[in-house]
Amino acid sequence: MPALRPVAGSSAPRLLPACALGIAALTSLGAGALLPSGPVRADSSATVEAPPAGSATEASDDGAEVKHLIETLGLRAAPQPVRERPGWRAPHIVLVAKGVKEFLPQLQQAAPGVKLIEVGAASARDVASADAVIGDCSPELLSRAVHLQWIQWGAAGVEHCVQQPLVRERRPLVTNMQRLAAPSMAEHVLALMLALSRHLPYYLHEQSEGRWAREDAVPVSGDLEGKTLLVVGLGGIGTEVASRAHALGMRVIATRASGHTGPDYVSYVGLPDEMLKLARDADFVVNCAPLTPQTTGIFNREFFETMKRSAFFLSVGRGRSTVSADLLSALSSGRIAGAGLDVVDPEPLPPDNPLWRAPNLIITPHVSADTPASQANYALLLRENLRRYVAGEAMLSVVDIDRGY
Repeated sequence: MPALRPVAGSSAPRLLPACALGIAALTSLGAGALLPSGPVRADSSATVEAPPAGSATEASDDGAEVKHLIETLGLRAAPQPVRERPGWRAPHIVLVAKGVKEFLPQLQQAAPGVKLIEVGAASARDVASADAVIGDCSPELLSRAVHLQWIQWGAAGVEHCVQQPLVRERRPLVTNMQRLAAPSMAEHVLALMLALSRHLPYYLHEQSEGRWAREDAVPVSGDLEGKTLLVVGLGGIGTEVASRAHALGMRVIATRASGHTGPDYVSYVGLPDEMLKLARDADFVVNCAPLTPQTTGIFNREFFETMKRSAFFLSVGRGRSTVSADLLSALSSGRIAGAGLDVVDPEPLPPDNPLWRAPNLIITPHVSADTPASQANYALLLRENLRRYVAGEAMLSVVDIDRGY
């Protein structure tokens, strides 16, 4: 079966029907989604034996696409090959989360000779002997899979995995999906910014009522050009947001934990402790930060009271970075002009949560990464990292367990 292939440039990738369920499972909850545990057909085997190796042309095509992905998204390879890591061996058994059942043949092409087993169908012996797992980092699995050396996480955010006591104790290699959905998420941020600055929710409401808004009742729209955007978390997602905002004529400032360096189109990069100072000048603030103990609850009452009354807050990072009650108060009191959230706390947001009724707030259900382009990138990264692990090569997108990203 040929591989899923992201199309270069702006065209949508071609998704093959045989893999549609598996690839959709990779991003069913957006960039923060885990590889889910969906139903498995009773008429199909949960173990995939190695098929014949793919053609040289297919391998060459995959290599070119991986190179393009690394260059365009800035994916990072580990400085040393994984074969130099203590405990590494060419894997015999790799466990795979149940929700990617239909994707197993594609993974198997990247690992001929390795037994890939769906987690729920694996015997106790198989689990105990497994060398690696794709998409599962639950306490139950970790307690049984005592020989795991590698965990491929199925999302960019890894807090649910790296905070597991057994992960912190055993220190397996953890890789994630960082940067793969960054372009799609950045476009979602721009959509929210434009919708808020142009008051599209107001006009959609008037349209639903069949009402041509009176001229004296129409809210004043704003332009993005010339406005200041503060990107909190200038990583893969934040950099893509900054690039697009700059292209629209915005002044971009940012914070990042790793230092003051950034691309030329970011006017100033500050450390996290400069966030409040920078927020005073921002017309838009976007949360692109990973969830760590240091970023939990940083968007709170003090932060919203620091922002301009005319400023907008957006979040595609993690819901728990924002104190929901404080955001609700800021919106209800007019302390800030509006907000756009693709992530909330809790998720899913209960129907009776007052955030649903907050003024000038747009909520999307953690879907900023759910595009065909992101899904194809995820598929390619999974195949490539599995291939690299089997071959003992340098892995892509290695997570620092202590830092949490």
